[in-house]
Amino acid sequence: MFAIDRRSFLGASLAAGVSTALPAQATATAVLSPKAMRDDLAVLGEVYAALHPGLDRYLGRRAFAARIEALRDWAATERSPQAFFVALGRLTAAVRCGHSYPNPVNQPDATAENLLSGRNRVPFAFRWIDGKMVLTRVLRDELPLRPGMVVEAVDGLPATELLRRLMPLGRADGSNDGKRRALMAVDGTGRYGAFDVYRPLVSAARADGMVDVRMRGKTIRLPAMTEEERQALGKGGQADDGGWEFAIGTDGVGLLRMPNWALYNSKWDWRGFIDRSVDQLIEQRARGLIVDLRENEGGLDCGDVLLERLIAKPVPAPTYRRYVRYRAVPAALRSHLDTWDKSFFDWSDKASDDGRRPGLLRLVREADDEPGAPLRPRGPRYAGPAAVLISPTCSSATFGFAQLIKGSGVATLVGETSGGNQRGINGGAYFFVQLKETGMEVDLPLIGYFPDRPQPDAGIAPDIFVRTTVADVVAGRDRGMDTARRWVRSA
Repeated sequence: MFAIDRRSFLGASLAAGVSTALPAQATATAVLSPKAMRDDLAVLGEVYAALHPGLDRYLGRRAFAARIEALRDWAATERSPQAFFVALGRLTAAVRCGHSYPNPVNQPDATAENLLSGRNRVPFAFRWIDGKMVLTRVLRDELPLRPGMVVEAVDGLPATELLRRLMPLGRADGSNDGKRRALMAVDGTGRYGAFDVYRPLVSAARADGMVDVRMRGKTIRLPAMTEEERQALGKGGQADDGGWEFAIGTDGVGLLRMPNWALYNSKWDWRGFIDRSVDQLIEQRARGLIVDLRENEGGLDCGDVLLERLIAKPVPAPTYRRYVRYRAVPAALRSHLDTWDKSFFDWSDKASDDGRRPGLLRLVREADDEPGAPLRPRGPRYAGPAAVLISPTCSSATFGFAQLIKGSGVATLVGETSGGNQRGINGGAYFFVQLKETGMEVDLPLIGYFPDRPQPDAGIAPDIFVRTTVADVVAGRDRGMDTARRWVRSA
């Protein structure tokens, strides 16, 4: 899963004079004091109320403040760091913003060691299909498992109850529960997956490096995995090239797999890769193109570079305006915030009141910040049919790309409804909120994207909906890919 990695951004910010101090490593202790928790909750409440652009989009500042006060009451007695981390996850998930959460990737080392480590990861990948935990891949060769098996319970907790406990911790935009369920699955490729992080914190996981799994009414004991072992399996998607692949098959259909657009610090020439791939499509007179984004949560707007080579005329982007809640960060809050760009602390005259949204300021930093700025054709065009595979995972830049495809009709969307939300998302720039007394961190997006007209509280629906079944998993059948390929061949 894509996540904003604080360390990768801040590595280049020391020379810019941006604070990179880590919070106190308080989570090395067995319990947190009421004072530590309450002080940090007060900080988080002030920071989110003053700076979060999307706080009123669904929850509202008053409701958020009430939740902060309820948590301060809960924190009247000592709590474990694990319980406090879960409380932060539930609090920020209530904002219903896909970029607001205690980001596992950004926790200080002591917090990660205390909360996120251990041999407690399940040794298989799975997805939720019709409310069932369906095994999709075995991550250890020697295990008596196979794809399609339905997991009924994990460490004695029924799978349905486990999902019920996890859903309120899912970071997703608005009412997009498809995204929440996708987060609570395991694909075996990402860093600090939500299921891996939260399962040991909301259920009684075994402490001996094993995991009990019930299937077909029988319980088997399996060796669990560590985060390091998981990351070793998923290193392809985290490579400098994002795990991208392109090839033209014997049927003349090109397949471009793009599992990751989080290439912020990559030195790889991804733009050149896209152009060479499109050039090859043209030179070989390919029958069509399939773009697979199903594992891609977002990152850079890589899709725009591809789309420029597929369109015949300028395509207007969806009309979303950028807003922020502040012009300059209050001095009292600055010591709690890290970022990679010190300009985020003061938008200056780039943020102004346009009278459209009370409590928010319109942000215009560049000419392309104007809503609906068109995407223009570039270079030789590939004019063949194109299909784009999407899933609930697509929720940031990939959500925006799916929306652009849907509105332009340049390609056909195949798969499941995307993540994200047509009412707008928050992102673009970030602060990393340092909760210094408890030693934890919470991500804070700074720019809210708001539509000019009322929009549904939903992601982007595909043109061709494909529902994967348990039978598909058992048979090793990729119904989405098969559907996309059939469509391209017949177009």
